[in-house]
Amino acid sequence: MSKRIALAADHAGFEEKEKLKSALTELGVDFVDMGTTSSQSVDYPDFALKVGHAVANGEFDQGVLVCGSGTGMAIAANKVHGVRAAVAWSPDIARLAREHNNANVLSLPARFIGDDQAKEILKAWFAADFEGGRHERRVEKIVEAENEG
Repeated sequence: MSKRIALAADHAGFEEKEKLKSALTELGVDFVDMGTTSSQSVDYPDFALKVGHAVANGEFDQGVLVCGSGTGMAIAANKVHGVRAAVAWSPDIARLAREHNNANVLSLPARFIGDDQAKEILKAWFAADFEGGRHERRVEKIVEAENEG
């Protein structure tokens, strides 16, 4: 796989992030770990924004975030112009986020998924591509609204 991925977690997602590294390697995904480095409490926006900016500026093709619910990281990442972060708790949700929404950041809810499920979500995410077509105009509306703001 030729995609370059920015990976990060907060304290609640740290252990799952560490486990996901082997899954990413197995999938042939080139990734850079952007933190955190322990399960000590940190502020999730710091890591979500770091990944969001790295994806938005083209340094990375996509991002993967991990926190307790997935929601906080996704909200923070979505504040970065050009980021479309999606919370996925199943392979189907991850696949649809890529195919229909052209999501470029995946946010995983570590407290609500198991290790095997997380790996399956990653597989689905990286196997899917944006379908375009009828979905293109919808994504363009998001981009237009973002540019107006």
